[in-house]
Amino acid sequence: MQSERDLREKLRSIDHKSYPAYKSLRGSYRFPSFILSIDHVQGDPFAAPSHVSVLVDRKAAGFPEYAIKNELTRTALADELLRGFAAQVNRFTFKAKGSGKSGLISVTHCGQEVLKRTACEVSEKEITARFAVGFPANGRTINARELDKILFEYLPVCVEQAFYYKNLDAEKIKAVIDLAEDQDSIRSQLQERGLSAFVADGSVLPRESGISSRPMKNSVAFVSPDSLRVTLKLPHKGSISGMGIPKGITLIVGGGYHGKSTLLNALELGVYNHIAGDGREYVITEESALKLRSEDGRFIKDVDISMFISDLPNGKDTCRFSTEDASGSTSQAAGIVEGMEAGSRLFLLDEDTSATNFMVRDAFMQRVVSPDKEPITPFLSRARELYEKAGISTILVAGSSGAFFHIADTVIQMDCYQPVDITKKAKELCREFPISEERPAPFVMPESKRVMTKDENAAVRRRDYRTGAFKKDEPERLKVKVMGRDGFSLGKQNVDLRYIEQLIDTEQTAALGLILKYAVEHLIDGRRTLSDIAEFLQEQLSKKGLAFFADGGYIPGGYAMPRVQEIYSCLNRYRRA
Repeated sequence: MQSERDLREKLRSIDHKSYPAYKSLRGSYRFPSFILSIDHVQGDPFAAPSHVSVLVDRKAAGFPEYAIKNELTRTALADELLRGFAAQVNRFTFKAKGSGKSGLISVTHCGQEVLKRTACEVSEKEITARFAVGFPANGRTINARELDKILFEYLPVCVEQAFYYKNLDAEKIKAVIDLAEDQDSIRSQLQERGLSAFVADGSVLPRESGISSRPMKNSVAFVSPDSLRVTLKLPHKGSISGMGIPKGITLIVGGGYHGKSTLLNALELGVYNHIAGDGREYVITEESALKLRSEDGRFIKDVDISMFISDLPNGKDTCRFSTEDASGSTSQAAGIVEGMEAGSRLFLLDEDTSATNFMVRDAFMQRVVSPDKEPITPFLSRARELYEKAGISTILVAGSSGAFFHIADTVIQMDCYQPVDITKKAKELCREFPISEERPAPFVMPESKRVMTKDENAAVRRRDYRTGAFKKDEPERLKVKVMGRDGFSLGKQNVDLRYIEQLIDTEQTAALGLILKYAVEHLIDGRRTLSDIAEFLQEQLSKKGLAFFADGGYIPGGYAMPRVQEIYSCLNRYRRA
């Protein structure tokens, strides 16, 4: 390995040369308190910044054993260190001058959730931070003196202050680890207590605005109704009380703007741990929970939706239903079946974002259109069987149809952002206002039959530039282009993830692009089923992390771990396979 002196000499030798000479810096260099790696050098000062990483020996960093003892604590520690590193770097970004992106030092911006990210990883042996640096230039001429400032003045200060335990607040580090272990304890106790979710008393659920996930100031703190209050014993915080939502079918009702959707949103993001001060630190949901909604126009291939839709007038097979342009009802039916395949044990639905004709058919409509003329078996008629026969609970926000009260085990009314247990009252009213129930066909677990196949047009023909003749067909060279949180393109194909509402970070979307690219290039062969592929991908993620899917095993910053539910959602929306 080269020394920092070697790097300095290289910088002096290429000063004022043409920008491509920066590529000679690639490699690793030992500094007194860390190892610096220059992994990728940008083509010019206006291109995407260079990829740089630092590695700090864990023992030298001095972190206590409790902070690195398992994956949970290492992820929480990495998240905290990354936030601190970003704060340090922000003091120096663009202090080095030059053209284009010269002087930029860019580190991942973390949100309210704690995610496992490639930007900072903690292992038993080392801490690795990955970030981007704009190598300075005047025009396209190297300005090595400005890069010298970044690498030898600014960066050592940032690393020392962000990754060495002696320079950090020991009490804060301990609090971060304690919180992670308490959150994990709640999640494990959900199963023991027969709960789908837990919302602690004192939680702040409303957010600052539609574009900010920070807690709203001066908002109403959550208080559980006595009938649903449970008390849990946590390893660090001690006893904590709050609302336990039982498994089964739970209905959330209330007037407009009283907090129904706010509660559901907190529950759907309760699959992630949150940082201290978020207000939802102790809102914990069954980890496989899946938010479902209708998606007009989505792609569906070979999904067995017959438990919800059958006997279509055009004779189309709903046991292996495919369409390029799904309706609201068929898209939601497919989403439920795909969620079952992904192993979800809790479905979250909001009547406002669901297909009305898929959710319920009232008595009047049943009289007008007889059941033998209606191919849709509404969710209302299947929710009970989903729980009793498939073990899948439902939490549903309802605002217009009273029919849902008849299937609910628990009914929570949100009143000025406070929950009220009205289950008993609702059951009494159900006896006064009976509904005409449809008798659906017998419940049969759907079967996954989708085999992913290569697109016949995925091979491209290239000419030999010397002879002009076509070369032998070769695989398409796929590139991933991330388009924010909402999706990405793979080659010429767009993958639309706008309605995957538990996908919360652009870096998760980038990771899904990386994973799908690997699946298309290495796994989709006309024999493996979608489930086979998803299980293999999840196994490799657990064992080897996101680096397994990167070209050459090199992974830069800018990726965050998605859940298995989002991997299934991504595979199911890829139109070419």
